[in-house]
Amino acid sequence: MNYKKIFTKITNELATFKDIGNVANYIPELTTVNPNKFGIHLTTLNGKHFNFGDANEKFSIQSISKVLSLAMAYNLEGEKLWNRVGVEPSGTPFNSLIQLETDQGIPRNPLINAGALVIADILVSHLKNPKKEFIEFVRKVSGISTIDYCSRIADSEKITGYRNKALINLMKSFGNINNDIDIVMDFYFNLCSIEMTCKELSQTFLLFATYGISPFAEERILSKSKTKRINAIMQLCGFYDEAGEFSFKVGLPGKSGVGGGIVAIYPNKYSIAVWSPRLNKKGNSNKGIQFLELFTTETEASIF
Repeated sequence: MNYKKIFTKITNELATFKDIGNVANYIPELTTVNPNKFGIHLTTLNGKHFNFGDANEKFSIQSISKVLSLAMAYNLEGEKLWNRVGVEPSGTPFNSLIQLETDQGIPRNPLINAGALVIADILVSHLKNPKKEFIEFVRKVSGISTIDYCSRIADSEKITGYRNKALINLMKSFGNINNDIDIVMDFYFNLCSIEMTCKELSQTFLLFATYGISPFAEERILSKSKTKRINAIMQLCGFYDEAGEFSFKVGLPGKSGVGGGIVAIYPNKYSIAVWSPRLNKKGNSNKGIQFLELFTTETEASIF
C-alpha cells in the first residue's frame, strides 16, 4: 500500500479543516509550541518507513510515555499490579479527583494521571535508579540511543503540577502510594517530559504491534499475553474520556498526549504516529484524530 500517497491525499482533504483547538496551556513550556505543526510517520513490521510534514521534529510525548512505563511495571510486578489500578475506562477527565475519592484511592486505569502515578510508584519500588533505568528501557525497545528527558519541560510541569500533587496525596491517604511523594512526582514529571519525533515514536511502539518482540532489541520484551492486555487498555483507555469516540472513528489501539501526539498500532502490520499540537476539549489532538479517522477509512483497515 502506498501510504505516502494516502498521506498526501488526506492532508489535501484536511486543507479546509478548521482546527479550532488550542495548545496545552497549563504547562508553560508547551504554550511555546507552534500550533500549526503537523507530522506523520508510519513504520511497518518489515521495516518500511513512510512520513509526511514535520515528522522529524521532536515534541513532548507527555502521556504517551505512560504506556511504556506500564509495560515496564507489568514485567516487574506481574498480575499483582492490578490490585492497585483498574482496567476500566474512566469516563471522566484524565486528572479527575472525584472518581479517585469514590474508588478509595484505586485509579480506574493506568493511563489516566492517577493510574500513571501508581505505576511510577511501582517502578520507584523496583528500580535502584528509576529515571536512568526507565530511559534505558525506552532506548532499548526503540533502538534509538538518543531519546531522552527534557529537563526544561519537567521543571515546567513541577511548577504547575498542583492537581497531580493532589491526586498522589489523596492516593497516599488511602495507602496506594508506598514511596516518598516527592521522589515519585519527580520521576513522573520526567517520564512525561520525554521528547521524540513522529518517526521515533512510531518505531518505539512497534513493540505493541509485534505482540511484545522488539525488532531493535531482537528479543521478546513482553509476553504475548501482557502485550494483548496493554493493547486492550490502549483501546479502552488511551484517549481519556474520548476513548470510545476514538474507537468508533478510528478503530485502532492507541494513546494520546497533551503535547499533541497520537500513536496507534495495527497488530501485525504497523505503528503510526501523528503530531498536531492543537487539542480539543478532551485534551486530544484535534487534527490528529481527524487524520486517523480518514486514514483508516481510506485504507479500509482497522482491528474491527
